[in-house]
Amino acid sequence: MSAGLIVFWVVFGIVAFIALVTSIRTVRPIARGLVERFGKYNRFANPGLVFILPFGIEKLTKVNITEMMVDAGGQEIITKDALNASVDAQVYFKVKTDETSVKASEYNVFNYKVQIVALARTTLRNIIGTMNLMEANSERGKINKSLYDQLTVETQNWGIEIVRTELKEINPPDTVQQAMNKVVVANNEKTAAIDFATATETKADGERRAVIKKADGDKQSRILVAEGEAQAIKLVNEAADAYFKGNAQLLKQLQVAQEALANNSKIVIPTGQSLINVIGDLAGITKK
Repeated sequence: MSAGLIVFWVVFGIVAFIALVTSIRTVRPIARGLVERFGKYNRFANPGLVFILPFGIEKLTKVNITEMMVDAGGQEIITKDALNASVDAQVYFKVKTDETSVKASEYNVFNYKVQIVALARTTLRNIIGTMNLMEANSERGKINKSLYDQLTVETQNWGIEIVRTELKEINPPDTVQQAMNKVVVANNEKTAAIDFATATETKADGERRAVIKKADGDKQSRILVAEGEAQAIKLVNEAADAYFKGNAQLLKQLQVAQEALANNSKIVIPTGQSLINVIGDLAGITKK
């Protein structure tokens, strides 16, 4: 074999090896592939080994199908009440896995990530521009839904799916924020004052009720004592009338006579009466 023929086969082997190596491609499960031949779409590539013609005859383009996120970036938006609000949002999306959608994401739109950001910024300006600042802060869910719906409609030919949108922040101007903070502080102080007044009133009412209850208790106690004493006196009188009426009267008369004599009272004895009869008269026990 001549030297020229040997060189030919060596070169041919090297070229064949290079062609084989460059014709083998792999597509991971997180992507799908589009194979072009001479710049024209030829076939769809699923995950796994993909063989393409070497030397630029065919080209494999891999498209990521996992969920991705883009930040719309902070921007100043003039609200309905003429305030410059700083607004930022995030958009989550992914390329659909079917062949038509993967082709659309590559051939129907140029750099869909950049396009989504621009579209989200424009949509946010249109939505928030029709709301005042307070409405925008209280209607975040409504803004997210409107942004989601609008992006879904606008990107339906791009082969992508809008998963969700999240409004990160709506910040008012510094002067407005300071005023809002003062309002919040004032409202908190007002609430605290009302709570304190309510607690004080409740305490005073409780103390007043306690005093009233104590007075009522004392009153009832005195009434019960008086009633008891009255009942006792009544029972004593009834017993005295029933059992000691005659003897008690005599005993009382004797006590009066005894006290008169004990006090050295002078007794004038009438002519013709004895001392015993006079004392008996004083005691009221002399028979008539």
